[in-house]
Amino acid sequence: MARLYIFPLGVVLPQFLMAFARREQCIHPGHPAAMRRMRALRALCPCVGSQSRPAHSEDGSRATGTVPAAVTTFAAVGTSLLKRLQDNEVLRPQATQAELMPVPPAPFPRSSQHSPGSDFLGSRMAFYPGGVDPPVWLSASGGRVETYRELESVLQGDDGCLPSGVVNRLIAEASSDMRTAQGVTGDVKTAASDVLVALARSHFHFVMSELQSHLKAMGKVPDETVLLTLGKMARSYALRCIPFLGMTLLALRTMLSRVGSGQILRAICSVLEQWSKGVNTYFCNRDQCPFPRKGVAQFCEAIYPVFRYVVANWLDCKEEEDKQAVLGAVAAMMGVLLHEEQHQEHAWEQLLWLLHQYREVRDTSQVTKSLGYVLEMLEGVQTPIPRGTALAISTAVHHQLSDVTKEPGPAHKAVLSRCIVLQAPAMREKLPQVVEAVRSVCNDPSAQVRRAVLEFIRELLSSGSQSCWAWDVVGHIFIEFSRTSGRLEVAGGLFAWETQEDGALRALCMDILGSLDVSLRGMTKLLWPRLLQYVVPAQYSGMLLPLSHCLRALVERRERAGCKEEEEEPDAVDSQEQAWLPAPQALLARLLVVAAAPYASGERAVAALQLLQALHSTIHKALGAAWVTEIPLLLQYLEGKTESSLDSPEWEHHVLKFLRASLEPIKDKAWTVGLSQELSQQLGSSAPGSWEKLFLYKALGTVLAACQDLRHVQGQVLRFLQETNPVELSEAQGMISVVSHTAESHFHLVLDTVTMFSAPFTRDWFYQTSTGWKVRQQQKMERAPAIRAALMRTYSAIAQRALKEQLLTCMNKEIMGNILRLSRAKQRDLQLKLALVQSITEVTCAIQAVDDCGSFELSLKQEATRTLLDWIKQEPSDSLVYGVFQALEELSKLRPPLSRAENRNLLAVCCQSVLSYPSKERMNKGRKTVRATVNVQFLHRRGMEDLGHLIAIRLEAEKTSACFDDVVCVLKGWLTSAKEWERERALRVCAHVLGACKERFELTRGHPCKQFGSLVGLLGTLTSDCLATSRQRAWVCLGYLLQMQAKTVKVVPQADEIRCLCEELNSPDTKTLVETCTKISKAVVKCIPPAQAVDFLTAILDSLLHVTPTRARAVWKWVFVFLVECRKEIRQEPGQGIPVPSLQSPRLLWAAGAPHPAHSCSCSWAQAHAVTEALREGVKDAPSPSLSSSSIQVPKILNTLYTYMQQSTHRPFLLHAAFLLTHFHREPVISSLLQKGLPMDSDTVELWRSLGRSIFGIQILRCLVEKLNRAGNNRLGTDSSACEQHNRQTALETLTITRAISEVVLALRSMEELRQLLPHLLPSLLRWASETLGEERLLSPMSSWRQLFLKGQVLEEKPCRIFLSAIELVLGKCMAQKWMWLLVNRAVWARLEDPLAHPEGVCLLSSVLLHAGLVSPCLVKNLLPWLDSCSLKLRVTATAFFAELEEAERELKAMKCQKEVNSWRKNMRRRS
Repeated sequence: MARLYIFPLGVVLPQFLMAFARREQCIHPGHPAAMRRMRALRALCPCVGSQSRPAHSEDGSRATGTVPAAVTTFAAVGTSLLKRLQDNEVLRPQATQAELMPVPPAPFPRSSQHSPGSDFLGSRMAFYPGGVDPPVWLSASGGRVETYRELESVLQGDDGCLPSGVVNRLIAEASSDMRTAQGVTGDVKTAASDVLVALARSHFHFVMSELQSHLKAMGKVPDETVLLTLGKMARSYALRCIPFLGMTLLALRTMLSRVGSGQILRAICSVLEQWSKGVNTYFCNRDQCPFPRKGVAQFCEAIYPVFRYVVANWLDCKEEEDKQAVLGAVAAMMGVLLHEEQHQEHAWEQLLWLLHQYREVRDTSQVTKSLGYVLEMLEGVQTPIPRGTALAISTAVHHQLSDVTKEPGPAHKAVLSRCIVLQAPAMREKLPQVVEAVRSVCNDPSAQVRRAVLEFIRELLSSGSQSCWAWDVVGHIFIEFSRTSGRLEVAGGLFAWETQEDGALRALCMDILGSLDVSLRGMTKLLWPRLLQYVVPAQYSGMLLPLSHCLRALVERRERAGCKEEEEEPDAVDSQEQAWLPAPQALLARLLVVAAAPYASGERAVAALQLLQALHSTIHKALGAAWVTEIPLLLQYLEGKTESSLDSPEWEHHVLKFLRASLEPIKDKAWTVGLSQELSQQLGSSAPGSWEKLFLYKALGTVLAACQDLRHVQGQVLRFLQETNPVELSEAQGMISVVSHTAESHFHLVLDTVTMFSAPFTRDWFYQTSTGWKVRQQQKMERAPAIRAALMRTYSAIAQRALKEQLLTCMNKEIMGNILRLSRAKQRDLQLKLALVQSITEVTCAIQAVDDCGSFELSLKQEATRTLLDWIKQEPSDSLVYGVFQALEELSKLRPPLSRAENRNLLAVCCQSVLSYPSKERMNKGRKTVRATVNVQFLHRRGMEDLGHLIAIRLEAEKTSACFDDVVCVLKGWLTSAKEWERERALRVCAHVLGACKERFELTRGHPCKQFGSLVGLLGTLTSDCLATSRQRAWVCLGYLLQMQAKTVKVVPQADEIRCLCEELNSPDTKTLVETCTKISKAVVKCIPPAQAVDFLTAILDSLLHVTPTRARAVWKWVFVFLVECRKEIRQEPGQGIPVPSLQSPRLLWAAGAPHPAHSCSCSWAQAHAVTEALREGVKDAPSPSLSSSSIQVPKILNTLYTYMQQSTHRPFLLHAAFLLTHFHREPVISSLLQKGLPMDSDTVELWRSLGRSIFGIQILRCLVEKLNRAGNNRLGTDSSACEQHNRQTALETLTITRAISEVVLALRSMEELRQLLPHLLPSLLRWASETLGEERLLSPMSSWRQLFLKGQVLEEKPCRIFLSAIELVLGKCMAQKWMWLLVNRAVWARLEDPLAHPEGVCLLSSVLLHAGLVSPCLVKNLLPWLDSCSLKLRVTATAFFAELEEAERELKAMKCQKEVNSWRKNMRRRS
């Protein structure tokens, strides 16, 4: 019958609810009638069964099925209640825009199926039919609270039947109420929060997504209600919150520092407490969770940063409510962290802080609840409580139970009793007397009280009691020592402290233990298990001295008494105490660590070794014979050693060697495997990066090397390769230590294992290996560079540890090949570069350590060198990879040697990377910190030292002068740099190189330095550098060079004089500095060989390209001093007569296809032509003229000066240098200048003019006249082509001399001396003007640029005109202007150039000369030989000259007679 009634109810109820909802609009939401109707509806909901009605399939066809009627029922009820909330919202005061900021919708898809609720909620105005305004309610807040309560009650029975539209609107409405700051009471916010928690029962992800969106809002801390709702969610749905734990805690971490009020702090603490308890719930119910399991480490990794922040910042809060909230949060998080071993020490310390809160807070019930919760978690973790902590808990709980001033309530007492029960296993055997003593003093944690407890224990132990329970208090001594020594500190040292009282307490603990009387009967059984268990834990290592003394005394007592004492001892050791005894392998491992530790003194190491020797039978029976000899040797090594004198690496090597020797007599594979497992276990408990852990890695590798179980060895090696985190450098180094030490005895096994593991990383793709290890894409991007770096260092470490006879066979392919393949990564970070540098260095050193490595060739040497150089090039200018030069240095010592081009490229790249580093001032102006700048500068200083050492090693390895020439060539560019800091660095490197070369290079074996002159030129100019350090280093380099030169050419330089002058180089006075440089230059240039004078001068002039004008004068001083002081060494061979043509000489082509002058059959000219052609083709080994080296110094020096004349800034200095050279070597300079030929360029013209303006200008002119006369005397007949060629060459020489004469005369200052020289100069010029009369010549351009400016035209000029122009210029300097005008007016120059009018012109010229008074007897004497000359032209010229002189003489005589007659007539008239 019930079903009959329920069925129609399910059919009619939906329509009834819709009508009920419409009628309800006119009733106040808080009206009693409305409340009654809602309760009736809620009561009807459970009665609704299910009705059979057609259901539509997805394809539109009709299908019969059962659709729950409750779907429509709950939807209608929820819709009605939601409508009331929205009606109430009209009366709610408007919130600010920030408070009503739209929240992103929940990330779930809208239901595609149509539902009545979705249409009903489509628009808020749809609730008001006919546009009627909603009524004004007087108690809007109370109505909303009641509505929320009704909704919460309905949602608690919901099974996921609400449509998505209703869920969205309901979440939005409740979220808006929680976030609104004004107009909404706390009751409304709490009710809205409870509705969301109830809704999460069926729509958990929707609600959680809404809360997470508020939690992740940028720029502000979420509302307190939002945080409290998150806590409720974790309390109600602990397991379902687990997937959101990480993002929730991450969001909370970002807002911890922005907490500004106690309300928010308490809300966050509530979230942390509830979510941490949810994690503990998950630990107990993992099997019920549908999602993948998570490990304990993942949860601890998420909680631990928040825990550290709370501990560091919120423990000292002042408000009582804040303290209570922090208590709950810390206790809950401790319950999670206790599951992870690495966080337990931190948790124990905070547990002590929790006990301390009994004295800080007024309401201690919360402290007890937190303590009880932690103890319950410990029961599930199965982690024993440290005895000191257990004693503190027991004392605190007992005090709370026995405190008469503040007796706890019944509930509080129940919790305290529960705490006692939970800690009972750890405290069940505590000594009653100690409990009584602690009961009276535990309220005062001062050092005095703790000392009193220890003194009480001293008295108790010295009483001679033989009961087991009386001797359990020995453990309290170790606990107190551990507490005072700071072993219970958090990683990073945040909670470590050291006081004078703690030091005194530690000393007392050691004194108590050291004063134990082990001679009493029964002490062996009483103390042996109780003391031996404190040998292995690391926190008790400081007690090893008295502990070792007691244990060794007990061992001696046992050895003396044997088994007789067992009957005398009243109590026996139970099985549990026997279980606490450490394993033999644990004892050996721990004592080895203590013995090898680099402590301030060797007392602890001695105690550890002595204890090892005493426990040899306990550890292994086979160790007695070996340790009888080995341990005394170690003890002897430690005698007299202090912290400063003890070499820690060497001592560590001795300890590892002792371990290896100890394992040799042990044939038990299982025992060795157990020792390796014990070392692995101690590795896990050691602090990351500590010395202890690094030593354990090496010890484990040594044990694996001695292990004969190859499968276990390979498994351990592969485990370390796979499980090590290469990002952590300490872990990577530990893995390398294990693998490399294992390779000492299992080289091929380890090498094959590492090669198999590194195979995926030596290719561009990754695959799954046979061991099942696979690298994922994300891991490849994040960890692949670190893995590559670790593997490269592993290969090099294996090479260092391998047996030398096995190393060379596997070097090229397996070791160096894999290292280079691993370095070919696309992402090359600094860690990978450093690993490559370190690996190459270690591998090359390992090769050199092999005795017979001289014949070994590293086939990958060139590839390794190129890889390092490419990485150096890619480094920025302000960076440098440390150790790269050392790697290149070690590579250079191996075969095969590099080619000269490779060597020069290596030197250039290395110098570029070091010497181009920015200056200190530029670095200070950059964005880097001061510390980073200092570190980088130190790195580059070290790099310069390594670079100098590398160059020295390269020179020693190559043993050829070519290598030294390459070094000088590379350094020259940096020594002449325009930047003073680059010059200073280059000088530093140069000093290092020269200092090494003067003793070890081939220069010391009698071979002269070919670069001596150029180096002296470069370094000499740097003695006047603007930096004092550069000046000093320049002297150092010069000193080395002079020492080298003295050994090779047996020249003793003036070292003492230069050394004294060097001290004046640091003078700030510019004048003193210039004078000092001049004196040094005079002393140094005397050591330059004549053959290297040009190199010296070229180096100095090259440096002028980059010097400042202030330094230019000092640089030129070296040139002037050199030309003056070395004038005797720079000379020309006396017999040299025929000049050597240069490339700058123009070609003077004679008319009608005249051959080149160099085609003469003369031997010397054939050689000169060969030199010219060879230089044009760039061949260096061309034949040279048969002239001595000293004979060509002046032309070379002059050509060098001429080359640098294009710099206008240094032109005056160059002209002065040419003047000095001409002053001492006039003839060679003139001959060299005449080799320039025609047409003269502006530089040559300026040189001639500068010589003409000098004080010996007339001497230059006289020399040119002599050359012109000699050229005329060298003319031959025209019988043969050779003679004709010689005459043409002579004519070419006369033209050049004539042009030089013109330039010198033009600049000549003394006219009187020129008139005196005219009788010799005029005949020479007039002779060649007559000889070349009527001849036509073509003067071709000198170079292509001249052709460009002349537009391809050929300049035509008669040779006769050149000589006549010179005559005109000379006469213009010697005669008055009127006579020059007379020559022009009578067209004398035109007549002289015309072959037909030439005699008439000569007559006119001689007439003018006669009238000008320039015809002297010397001139007539020089012209008279022409009358008998074989040259018709000369005879004609002389005849015309003398005929005019004769005619002029008659005229002069007639004029003289007429003058006499006129004079006689005047006298007669006077007489009359």
